[in-house]
Amino acid sequence: MTTGTLQGQLDQIVEHFKAVAPESVRSVIFKATDDFAASFDPKSTIQVGDTLPAFSLTDAVGKQVRSADLLAKGRGIVVTFYRGEWCPFCNLALAALQKRLADFEARGVTLVAVTPELPTSALSTVEKNELKFAVLSDVGNKYAAELGIVWVQPDSLREPFAKFGHDLEKRNGDDSFAVPIPATLLVNSSGKVRNTFIDPDYKKRVEPSQVLEWIDAL
Repeated sequence: MTTGTLQGQLDQIVEHFKAVAPESVRSVIFKATDDFAASFDPKSTIQVGDTLPAFSLTDAVGKQVRSADLLAKGRGIVVTFYRGEWCPFCNLALAALQKRLADFEARGVTLVAVTPELPTSALSTVEKNELKFAVLSDVGNKYAAELGIVWVQPDSLREPFAKFGHDLEKRNGDDSFAVPIPATLLVNSSGKVRNTFIDPDYKKRVEPSQVLEWIDAL
């Protein structure tokens, strides 16, 4: 484990959780994740070479953001999906991207994040992590579903979520209990997907340095 990397920080969260969470809670959460990973078919998701489906989503202050407008601005876009402000792994990943935002901008690429949370919850994420890039609300995971990156979590997780105070119905505006698979896509200015990081294990995220290497290879 390298603590200087994003993944090293994420691994630290896992180790802390293992140390403090009751076994009954740990086993339920890890089993659900392992079961999903075992059944996950990567071929069912958006693939490199595909054209990114167009989107028009609302940002944290209620403004409509269109993929066509973002693609017209420069060399491409990086779209990263996260589960919600309640997820510590997501907050670390977003903060890591924010730290390298100037490097993305210098390369002519626009960074956006997408979450199933309502704009009010998305605004909390923006403020909490001091994000200077757009956070868009994909209410009902409709857009994530187009990309094949939705996990309808099992009911076994409802009790642990309630214990932790994670009220997804309130945050997301629906009771589907679904979350996006944390995914990051690089899309060129023509709308073609050039690189993807899609992992069914939410404890894994792409390093910002890796995404910058993708961009340099455009």
